[in-house]
Amino acid sequence: MLVTAADLAPQALALLDGYDVVYAGRTPSEEDIVALCRAHDPVAIIVRYSKVGAAAMDAAPSLKVISKHGSGTDTIDKQAAQARGIAVVAAAGANAAAVAEQAMALLLACVKSVVALDGRMHAGHWDKATHKSTELAGKTLGLVGLGAIGRRVARMAASMDMRVIGFDPYARDLPEAIQAVDLDAIWRESDAISLHCPLTEENRGMVNAETLGRCRRGVVIVNTARGGLIDETALLQAVRQGQVLAAGLDSFATEPMHAGHPFQSEPNIILSPHIGGVTREAYVKMGVAAAENALAVLRQAAVPH
Repeated sequence: MLVTAADLAPQALALLDGYDVVYAGRTPSEEDIVALCRAHDPVAIIVRYSKVGAAAMDAAPSLKVISKHGSGTDTIDKQAAQARGIAVVAAAGANAAAVAEQAMALLLACVKSVVALDGRMHAGHWDKATHKSTELAGKTLGLVGLGAIGRRVARMAASMDMRVIGFDPYARDLPEAIQAVDLDAIWRESDAISLHCPLTEENRGMVNAETLGRCRRGVVIVNTARGGLIDETALLQAVRQGQVLAAGLDSFATEPMHAGHPFQSEPNIILSPHIGGVTREAYVKMGVAAAENALAVLRQAAVPH
């Protein structure tokens, strides 16, 4: 079994007792994964980092399942997997609490000027007489994606007396706290927008100059999903022009973010290095779920250890 990372939670490893587990290291490239597949011919791959494409699948003729250590499977070539009869499974919901909390932390940091005020305080300033922040109570939060993460964010927002609207063409049986709307209403009615949908070719760049222009002036954008959902150049321009009050971002078009990225010099964009789902608790839950999902497919395929 190949793990595209340097480690796996001990609780997950215990479930894989009897399998040889090979680690790809901290920052494996796609070529590294192909080479390891060729060398070890794994029956299963647990994906944390790097992409797994057709070349890796062809290098592992015994491969039966690719299991994501998390919920997003956009780094796996699902079409290639389907063509080869390889199952793709995800640990859906295992990191929901972690990511939802990160989204709310970024939203609060944006509207309460947490980072800017901290910097001012450390520089010896006291801005009590001049600073005014914004209340979320009474404001409208627009959610794009209403899976386990989006619904948790909705509950937190509703508990803060926010109105919550949401768009998700696949969601059913929504709780009372969420008013289902079309995507146009998200742009038109939201004071803050938080993204919680998978990245597809259809929604790539959905936050762009045109959609941001349809938003209320001073909207807040939060993204703990996938960087490709946002046209980064358009977002930067909208922040600098004041159309977007602030943005809280945990994922980016290119990761790791390269030095000198224009977001790094923009004080109204708050950044975190795609760690929304990285908590001690989620690390265990995602690892266990990824292992269990892989084992379920292998048992069904009756693959020997």
